[in-house]
Amino acid sequence: MHNKKNEPVYMIGIASRLSGVHPQTLRQYERLGLISPSRVGTKNRLYSEHDINRVKQVQRLTQELGVNLAGVEIILRLLDDMETIKIELEEELTQYKAEAEKRLLRFMSQSNTPIRKDEDLLPIPHIRWKKFDL
Repeated sequence: MHNKKNEPVYMIGIASRLSGVHPQTLRQYERLGLISPSRVGTKNRLYSEHDINRVKQVQRLTQELGVNLAGVEIILRLLDDMETIKIELEEELTQYKAEAEKRLLRFMSQSNTPIRKDEDLLPIPHIRWKKFDL
């Protein structure tokens, strides 16, 4: 999943200012596996918008909600898992709909039932996903 939010563009000093934390905190979060900045060479880290937002999530969880870093790790992993499941489910629903419509068209081509061209053969309800902002 590569998009503009995942593009590594910020050096640690800029990332520190954007996220409102000390560069040492960014390094600590990386050591703990809470963020994963890209590397340029062996020393320079590059942070993406996603990394910056992740640091802000960690700060909110620890400072505003009183969650320790072990708890933050679990929460972030669960949120990542939920996002992955959401994406996979949307893809499966799309594939299911395409396959079901293909089968319906094949079945209907063998019958006298009229087919409307202005609507889906198999309407699937739009699922509204809740966004968990931390």
